[in-house]
Amino acid sequence: MGLDAKVREVLDQFKAAAVPKLWEIGPQAARAVMKSRLLNGKETPIGKVEDRTMPGPAGDIRLRVYTPVGVGDVPVGERDAEVRVGNAPADASDGPLPGLLFFHGGGFVIGDLDTHDDLCRCLANGSGCRVVSVDYRLAPECPFPAAVEDCLAAVIWVDAHKQELGIAGDLAVGGDSAGGNLAAVVCQLAKAAGPRIAFQLLIYPVTQLGQPDMPSMRDNAKGYFLERDGMAWFTRMYCPDAAHHGDPRMSPLLAKDLSGLPPAYVVTAGFDPLRDEGIAYAARLDAAGVPVTQVNYPGMIHGFFSMRGLIPKAREAVAASAAAVRAAMVAE
Repeated sequence: MGLDAKVREVLDQFKAAAVPKLWEIGPQAARAVMKSRLLNGKETPIGKVEDRTMPGPAGDIRLRVYTPVGVGDVPVGERDAEVRVGNAPADASDGPLPGLLFFHGGGFVIGDLDTHDDLCRCLANGSGCRVVSVDYRLAPECPFPAAVEDCLAAVIWVDAHKQELGIAGDLAVGGDSAGGNLAAVVCQLAKAAGPRIAFQLLIYPVTQLGQPDMPSMRDNAKGYFLERDGMAWFTRMYCPDAAHHGDPRMSPLLAKDLSGLPPAYVVTAGFDPLRDEGIAYAARLDAAGVPVTQVNYPGMIHGFFSMRGLIPKAREAVAASAAAVRAAMVAE
């Protein structure tokens, strides 16, 4: 299958705008570019949004807690009312709900709570979960393993404060790209030390860094939003010391034993340099006896979940991922 026509339009817009390469402009400018690239529609209605902080390994960590609108099984995007951040319509659920911790993408360098605000709203509404988005420390200011330490601390803290946060049962974790890496790593670490995690949502995850290229990295090296040179730059920013590149906390695909991990839903995209490592991680989970669903969107590119305003297939994929979380957490 070829590149989706709407994706091609988005890529053509980037090309026409002469958007600079991230590795040519440095982290601070790259963060501004990422925000300018977000192609969402109008703000997604949500029941309630609350900004909080929690103590972390190196200082306070910001959290953003999303309570879904109380609309049952109405598909994401079918409500027309404008609801601003902080507003709580009458149908917002205030009772205990399943919880999903979300770790944003951005190569460990350029994402934040705001870049993934719309996606978290959609996941909350579609899954029926209270979503807690984690503003972990970024590289290069705070290189590996700072992000891992923050995300694991967030899982432990949220699990210990579930009653206060209105969360019922064991937590799910999820993330996109670098956030998918962190979600996978946290599941591996929590298997040994707790807390119990019920489900993992891995959206085009990074599962190996500083390792030999897989075919999709070579085939999609340039021209499809995320590029091979960009991944090399992210890797240098996140972990400049190559001696750590074989650490499973950096490359979860390298872990020796994946048995006993939470059920997983793994999303990949056909024109993503990371496609094959996401598929490889899903295959290893399956071989280890972990229930796993692996869904590939052949005409899509890396980052397409954050482009749902212009790409219909992205809206479909976000809704399907949210439904998978809902099904898993209801069963839990």
